[in-house]
Amino acid sequence: MPVEEAPDDEDIRQTFNFAPGNYGLVYRADVPDYGAGPRHANSEDGDEAIGQRADPIEGTGKVRYKLQAMKWGLVPFWTKRNPDYGTVMKTINARDDSLAENRGMWNTMKQKKRCIVIAQGFFEWLKKNGGKEKIPHYIRRKDGQLMCFAGLWDCVHFEESEEKLYTYTIITTDSNKQLKFLHDRMPVVLENGSEQIRTWLDPERYEWSKDLQQMLKPFDGELECYAVSKEVGKVGNNSPDFIVPVSSSDNKKNIANFFANAKAPAGKGRQGMEQISSRVKPEASMPDDDRPTVDIPRTEDNAPTPMDSIPSRVKREREEDPDVAHSVQSENELSSKKPRIGFTPSKGNGSHSETNDTGRSKRKTRSATSNGSTLKTSPPKTSDGSQRITDFFNK
Repeated sequence: MPVEEAPDDEDIRQTFNFAPGNYGLVYRADVPDYGAGPRHANSEDGDEAIGQRADPIEGTGKVRYKLQAMKWGLVPFWTKRNPDYGTVMKTINARDDSLAENRGMWNTMKQKKRCIVIAQGFFEWLKKNGGKEKIPHYIRRKDGQLMCFAGLWDCVHFEESEEKLYTYTIITTDSNKQLKFLHDRMPVVLENGSEQIRTWLDPERYEWSKDLQQMLKPFDGELECYAVSKEVGKVGNNSPDFIVPVSSSDNKKNIANFFANAKAPAGKGRQGMEQISSRVKPEASMPDDDRPTVDIPRTEDNAPTPMDSIPSRVKREREEDPDVAHSVQSENELSSKKPRIGFTPSKGNGSHSETNDTGRSKRKTRSATSNGSTLKTSPPKTSDGSQRITDFFNK
């Protein structure tokens, strides 16, 4: 459809939670504020001659169309003061059956001030549990085209204001088969760029007719309808997620998607750690690191001992040092005896022990790990596994 005039970008902004009282985009014929056709005697512009017709373009007879920003919630031209929000809510929609007779508040608008309201889609609430629970649903065309709602517009000039206010309403009809489960009413949707729209907006049709009334019927095209976030129910909220299905993977506020996204970074982290680990070079082995050890169950006090004997230099040192008597056992001795748990404290001042092998001489040896330091030992225990509390304070 041709457009001769359009509002500035500041007047119309995209929103995902459009509410009554907001300014929406309206497409209409470029006619005077009193509408198409001749003026009525009760028109707000009393200085114009009664019976004068509005020519969309003077001297040409060509119809001009324009896009205009208007407020949702129609305020009739005869209103003297700005109505409250509750009153405006009553005129956001006009029922198709209320236009069938030539009377009522819509009588002037339906004849002279018809328009198309442009939107991506609309919301409707599914009531459950007797109306206690309301689940919002978003409805749009399946082919992705914009929706063209049949509407009516008007222009009012309040007594206390110097500016004119343009408002509109959306005409509703019975729901089609797709939306019967959701609600019993839906907006009248006209086909984009069709002859229907040209007929609906034709300024030459300034009297209501059966042809115009018959255009107000349920949409017979395919629609998409799905549940969306309940946050759309709050007027102040606005987010692109409001028109994304709740169950969709694209919905950032879906709790299932939240946990699914939380798992992904963890996998990446493990992969990154594996990659880092694969790049770490093994440290250079110490000269004695390759010596085999006896792999038997032990405690921290009796760790596995290398099979090779202690170097002769260390052996001589421990033979010469009588202060330390920590025995080192060979593989044969370890395999023939149960591992020793801990050390048996001696009666002397140092921390010494003797091997239990009676076949060996009771010589004192120096530990290869203690470096001559005194080993901390536990106090003697009584035969029943307990000790006196006085021993604890005498430490």
